[in-house]
Amino acid sequence: MPVDNITALGGDVYEIDTKMAGFSGITAGYLILSDRPCLVETGTSTSAPVVRDAIASLGVGPDDLATVVVTHIHLDHAGGVGDIARFFPSAQVVVHEKGARHLAEPSRLMASARMVWGDRLDTLFGELTPTEAERIVALGDTGAIDLGNGRTLNSHYSPGHAKHHVGLVDSATGDLYVGDAAGVYLPETGDLRPATPPPDFDLKTALDSIALFGALGPQRLLFSHYGPVQAVQETLERSAEELRVWVDLTRQARSEGMDLDHAVAMVRERVDERYGATSDDARAEQVELLSGVSSNVAGILHWLDRSSP
Repeated sequence: MPVDNITALGGDVYEIDTKMAGFSGITAGYLILSDRPCLVETGTSTSAPVVRDAIASLGVGPDDLATVVVTHIHLDHAGGVGDIARFFPSAQVVVHEKGARHLAEPSRLMASARMVWGDRLDTLFGELTPTEAERIVALGDTGAIDLGNGRTLNSHYSPGHAKHHVGLVDSATGDLYVGDAAGVYLPETGDLRPATPPPDFDLKTALDSIALFGALGPQRLLFSHYGPVQAVQETLERSAEELRVWVDLTRQARSEGMDLDHAVAMVRERVDERYGATSDDARAEQVELLSGVSSNVAGILHWLDRSSP
């Protein structure tokens, strides 16, 4: 029976629309249907049943999924880890070592998220449930995940967006799972917006991560937000350009003594003209959720305050 949230991408890779918060096209998980099936990104806790059903429809039973790997532990990428681990009890859970403890004991992460999102947390993300520590595999700056039959998913530390972020390269396809380190791609308009939330954003580290992605020579970029992109170098160059534009504008607002609200208003006015119009108000709201001006500017200001008080 066809499932409307699954797209075959070739190379035994399937994009799964996690239907985050009930919307389409916000967050993707990817199933690599290799000898050792692997899910890249779980989406949110509230999306976990959607992802489970999509995996099952592709013929992967409860004991068949070998690995769940997340690029980082933000709740739109990893909020469903505990639920997916429960649905697929034989799967190992792979994450960078700086995020591993939060998957085993998520209370601190959830408290921080609750401070940011308030009551919206429950509808947008749900609750990250703990994963047994013995099932978690912690990656260092590089690592390899066995996909079976000589195929590997190779991990590369890329902490510009978050200090626990990795990019992942599939040895068979050359696909690079970029997480949020290259920003948010909007397939309707072809736009690429930065993702610079507090507290971890650092411009040099972010640019270094993008340069690393280019040096890895991937054949295709697979965005968690959202979908596959073939124009690799052009897209990575645009990602770096957008970061610099947003940082320059935020730095200008700061130098003029603006508070956060005024800085956000100025940056919003300046960057709106850079991007194509979204199709409707609901989509505009989704874009603001994924790459919100307020969140991006706050993250850049936080970095500026640390780097040049």
